[in-house]
Amino acid sequence: MQLDSVRILDLSRLLPGPYATQLLADAGADVVKVEDTDAGDYARYTPPTTDRDVGALFDSVNRGKRSIALDLKSEAGTTAFYRLVEEADVVFEQFRPGVADRLEIDYETLLEYNEDLVYCSLSGYGGTGPYAERAGHDLNYVGVAGLLDMTREDESMAPQIPGYQIGDLGGGLFAAFSIIGGLLSRELGNGGEYIDVSMTDVVASFSQAVAHEALTGGDPRPGETALTGGVPWYDVYETADGRYVTLAALEPKFWTAFCEEAGREDLVDLHGTEDSAELTAVREELEALFATRSRDAWLGDLSDETMVGPVCTPAEAVDHPQLEARGLIERPDDAPPRIGFPARGSNVPESHDESVPGHGEHTDELLASVGYDEDDRAALRDAGVIR
Repeated sequence: MQLDSVRILDLSRLLPGPYATQLLADAGADVVKVEDTDAGDYARYTPPTTDRDVGALFDSVNRGKRSIALDLKSEAGTTAFYRLVEEADVVFEQFRPGVADRLEIDYETLLEYNEDLVYCSLSGYGGTGPYAERAGHDLNYVGVAGLLDMTREDESMAPQIPGYQIGDLGGGLFAAFSIIGGLLSRELGNGGEYIDVSMTDVVASFSQAVAHEALTGGDPRPGETALTGGVPWYDVYETADGRYVTLAALEPKFWTAFCEEAGREDLVDLHGTEDSAELTAVREELEALFATRSRDAWLGDLSDETMVGPVCTPAEAVDHPQLEARGLIERPDDAPPRIGFPARGSNVPESHDESVPGHGEHTDELLASVGYDEDDRAALRDAGVIR
């Protein structure tokens, strides 16, 4: 996956859009952050900060990108943006629906400058529907899509539910996938296209495990379905030290292996039971069983065939030997550590530019590349159009 010849004009900020374009930058794309001339992407200033004196979130999802600071509310700024569009492959924006139209940087307008453009819009609810112009963050998307039905209501499970990031990261991931798909479609001779990604739609797509029942007259609830804690052999259990392990023995062979290694062969034949009293009894037995040893003791005592795993804290997860072995945790000498590109392959770049762009750091360089000479840029800067 080499995107070295692809240029993306990225108008997004904070997490969802920058995460999407970070994935593309790690694959080799030239990502240009188009920021306003005032604060720019305010993730730059959001604590905590790294030793590079920028927000940790900004540092994590804006590496290897370039930045131009441009006032798109001015005619001169819009004109400069049009010139950049002529040389771009992708425009990616994260405004509420209607904002790009008011700024005259919407897809239909930009087609006049680049008929092969791939244009992706990412928003909370998409460009259509009664919620289209509504503001939102992750908890809103999760509520609308019913994703909470995929988790148990048991308060003890709350620390292990990262739902507050599913909309942002899932939306960003799907936007990156959609952009790649748009570029491939263009290469196959279908021309450019407009892509409308709704974070709510993405979260709804993640609920496939409960969707069928909900779509056919049922109302699946947390703790009632096979994949949401409804069966005791697929659930999360607290251990003696207040930590948790996961048990995912859906298949009889894994349940048998667990019961034999845990010394509870008497439970083997109860796998698959639909009797509520038996299900309750098995769960109670497992709760008592897991409470007899610490999390790490259980992991040390059981083999890989039992489908038991740890519930890790964020600090434990990023230090896990599995992630280290995969090379997912990048620890460059000249930059803070970060979670890198989540795929390995024969043509995936192994090294990346780990620098983060200053606000408007590449304004002159980028405008010069589309024909603005030094005097032109000075005039724009004096007028407050660029920074």
